[in-house]
Amino acid sequence: MTGGRGTEAFPDLGEHCQNPDCKLLDFLPFTCDGCKLVFCLEHRSYKSHDCPNSDHGSRTVSICETCSVAIETTGFDEQGIKSLLERHERSGDCDPRKKKKPICPVKRCKEVLTFANNITCKDCGVKFCLKHRFPTDHVCNKKTVANSSGARSRWNEKFMEALSLRNEKGCGRGTTTSVSSSSSPSIRSF
Repeated sequence: MTGGRGTEAFPDLGEHCQNPDCKLLDFLPFTCDGCKLVFCLEHRSYKSHDCPNSDHGSRTVSICETCSVAIETTGFDEQGIKSLLERHERSGDCDPRKKKKPICPVKRCKEVLTFANNITCKDCGVKFCLKHRFPTDHVCNKKTVANSSGARSRWNEKFMEALSLRNEKGCGRGTTTSVSSSSSPSIRSF
């Protein structure tokens, strides 16, 4: 072998893990984006090789205790963070009424809406929790039905009508029914 890397046939293939306790010759090595050293699969994470630059791409955020607004504080020391929060409170944007978390508008639903558990209804434009995301679950008012293709809207209505008939007739086995496009389907939720 030449230079301690690769094999005799492929001398430039692979690299040794730079963890002092490992030194494994790895043919698919990982380069740490923090310290720029090369590691094997087992030592590639920041924690496993005690990377001194593990937070090089991290962002920090502080939450205003008055209005619960997140303020980015990346690169600021403790004194700088304190002055940023004070500047925010004096800016006029800090409103204690904003602290209240939004909840699902469905009657008797107490689900708090966060960035990850809400859906905006395409028909009425209102945000709902995931349990009430379908129009049949939140008594959709269809205020802004602005589909660019009317054919898709009609297809959805026909599908929902066929689904409701299927549920009522026991999956449609042995029965033939005509589907009228003028009647609105009644869908049962389970």
